[in-house]
Amino acid sequence: MADEIDPREEERLRRRDRDLAARERALMKPGMGKVFKQIGDAQEKAAKEPPKRRRRAKA
Repeated sequence: MADEIDPREEERLRRRDRDLAARERALMKPGMGKVFKQIGDAQEKAAKEPPKRRRRAKA
């Protein structure tokens, strides 16, 4: 059959899929909620504060 995949190729695809899923699961580890909250708090603070004015350099 032309649709059959080489067993080595199947295993390579399985490893690739497992590695990709591991990256997604890493974001769900305990403690990551704190990181997301810190990022959200920093973005909220930056949105509320007016931008800092920069002094012009004397030329």
